[in-house]
Amino acid sequence: MNYNNHAQQLRELVKVLIRSLGILEKDEASCCGITLGQCHALVEVGKAKTISLNELAELLNLDSSTMSRTVNNLVNANLLERKMDESDRRYIQIQLTEEGKKIFQTIEESMEAYFHGVLQAIDESKRDQVMESLRLLIDAIKKNKCC
Repeated sequence: MNYNNHAQQLRELVKVLIRSLGILEKDEASCCGITLGQCHALVEVGKAKTISLNELAELLNLDSSTMSRTVNNLVNANLLERKMDESDRRYIQIQLTEEGKKIFQTIEESMEAYFHGVLQAIDESKRDQVMESLRLLIDAIKKNKCC
């Protein structure tokens, strides 16, 4: 197979992967009553425990205004809270509320169970190969930003 065919095949495989995961994420996020974007924000805040708006925007590859609207909606839904940093009052820390922690835990448990099932469906002798291939793909994508 030549280089152009490989590039086309890679594009198709990545497209299918993204669509498959997107459908999964939409189903999982909707069960918690929040949007997919809010779900991603909630998960990243939950993992970080405390994070700034700019750090969160960078993690999710979004501009600050979009991230600010998402955070505002989650604050209004009592899932996130903002706190001023004691040492620098210009720095706002974002963290989960008690209700946000419950939803975060639900999402995490659901995703963990799902991906355990995915991993079980991959032949044990191929699992390390799949993980390494995904890491290589992510690194290549990061080096070659599109559009």
